[in-house]
Amino acid sequence: MAQDVTWYPAIQMKELPEGRVKTVTVGGVHTLCITHYDGKFSALDNRCPHQGGPLGEGSIENGWLRCPWHGWDYSPCTGRPPEGYDDAVATFPTKIQGGTLYVGIEEAGEHVATVSDQMVEVMVEWGVTHVFGMVGHSNLGLAEAIRRQVDAGRLTYVGIRHEGSAAFACSAYGKLTGKPAACLTIAGPGATNLLTGLMDAKVDRAPVLALTGQVATQYFGPGNFQECDLAAAFAPVAQFSQTVLGPDNANALMALALKTAITKRDVAHLIFPDEVQVKPANDPPEPAPRAGRLPDFDISPSPASTATAVAALKAAKRPVIILGHGAKASRDAIIRFAERIDAPVVTTFKAKGVIPDTHPLACGVLGRSGTPVGSYFMNESDVLLVFGASFSKHTGITTYKTIIQVDFDQMAIGKFHPVDIPVWGEIARTLALFESQLDDADRGMATEVATRWTLWRDEKKSRAADDRGNGISAARIFAELSDAMPADAIIPVDVGNNTYSFGRYFESKGQDVIMSGYLGSIGFALPASLGAWAAAKPGQKVVAVGGDGGAGQYLAELTTLVKYNMDVTYIILNNGQLGKISKEQKAGNWPVWETSLVNPNFAQLAENCGMRAQRVQSADDLRAAIDAAIAHDGPALVEIHQDVDLL
Repeated sequence: MAQDVTWYPAIQMKELPEGRVKTVTVGGVHTLCITHYDGKFSALDNRCPHQGGPLGEGSIENGWLRCPWHGWDYSPCTGRPPEGYDDAVATFPTKIQGGTLYVGIEEAGEHVATVSDQMVEVMVEWGVTHVFGMVGHSNLGLAEAIRRQVDAGRLTYVGIRHEGSAAFACSAYGKLTGKPAACLTIAGPGATNLLTGLMDAKVDRAPVLALTGQVATQYFGPGNFQECDLAAAFAPVAQFSQTVLGPDNANALMALALKTAITKRDVAHLIFPDEVQVKPANDPPEPAPRAGRLPDFDISPSPASTATAVAALKAAKRPVIILGHGAKASRDAIIRFAERIDAPVVTTFKAKGVIPDTHPLACGVLGRSGTPVGSYFMNESDVLLVFGASFSKHTGITTYKTIIQVDFDQMAIGKFHPVDIPVWGEIARTLALFESQLDDADRGMATEVATRWTLWRDEKKSRAADDRGNGISAARIFAELSDAMPADAIIPVDVGNNTYSFGRYFESKGQDVIMSGYLGSIGFALPASLGAWAAAKPGQKVVAVGGDGGAGQYLAELTTLVKYNMDVTYIILNNGQLGKISKEQKAGNWPVWETSLVNPNFAQLAENCGMRAQRVQSADDLRAAIDAAIAHDGPALVEIHQDVDLL
């Protein structure tokens, strides 16, 4: 033999009776079909040469080893087909020692880089550090390339239970870091399961890289098993979607996909046909570096728009700053600026936590899930200075005020209606220009803000005391969570009454809050916690908050938390129904219909998955349960029985 043979123990001979076959994996990677026929043990390649069927799952009939997929026959000892056919199965030498059958395997030579290897190498060089996904039959070559990078310590892989969770995890990661993570799926249903989470990323401007397997190119078109026109399916979601057809230009496709995801803050998608994944790569590899491919995003506004905005701020008596999620990266600069000009600061719901509610100028959230403090100061303002907000109808920014809108995204400025002073520029750079032309001010706003907070906190305290014996009030739940939550926690929140109550009652210390903003997808909180865990700094807690309706969407990911021992606490508010929908039905004078839920004991379910879990039915037990869950080093769940009418 040209190469050294390594002998691997395969089976105990007594395990395989005469006339039977068995699939055995030796050396961790070599999968064989072991046969026992006519008193002889033989070892064959487990893949049928016809279409790769698993011969070890077949049977010996009339002296022939029959493939279980299509019935093709081979000699169980030599691997040869019947006369007239030439697609023989490879065989391997065997020997018997002490009742054990050993198989000799020629060790492979140096690994030959594949198309997938080089493209994943480019992905890593462009800064991708995490892949969420599910390994399957039409992405195995790509998965192997990812595995090699994981083994080299350059990637972290998280195997999820539903592909939709992978997309939501990537969306959450992108919202928190501004960088793309990757999601990996097979063709057909695996790929289409990504679409909801990817749409969430798209509409909330989070960069994501989607990697989908595909059937072999020879089967494109006629409707093969799990074949789907993925380019067409992803067209409404992905800003960039291309099929990799061979080694030429493959690395450039990966670089363009990541450039698109990063610069457009959007979804990029690459499709990998089955056989293309394992094609030998070009040698030397086509260079596709990140350096020199991305622009400087530090854009200054025009002198004219700056001067107009500064003049309006100088003339203002009661300016108010409104922060959207796009202002998150500039939070420190904005807070310093607010202090200089003594302006109250209100946030959109997506920007909750960008300024701590404990800051003397912070006024909480504006809009449907907001506080009366925020709405009061917006209504009493004469100029609104808006940073990084999208003017969603749920936020309700008053349009008849004088509005100065500052945003890096040209399309966001005046998107739904004209604004008085549009300013296109990076927020921190724009603030520096404003500060250089404005004097410090003292309008006594901190005292006025404190007065409004006192009124609202008295109201919240009164609501927290409500108890009808049907569960704990939302005001009490979020009062306890406000006190217990670590100041640097990441908080993925869900959709529903629980979310509105969170916006209204939870007092932020500056935590990172993420949500399914424009898409408003129920079930976001749990899979988003996977992405939040990946984005978290060492020791930083992730505390997901959701309702029982959302919990039911992706409950299987509790096992993912356990598998990777993620330090995630999941708070479930259980009120036995889709409470927000019931509320809307009542408001529309419709009968409440089909919103009731049959729930498991979520705490027991979580314990069965291996989590720390506790069920809370009394307000007296609430704080201790939350504290214990957050303090736990690993995945924990708290199920809280909530009164659906005490919002």
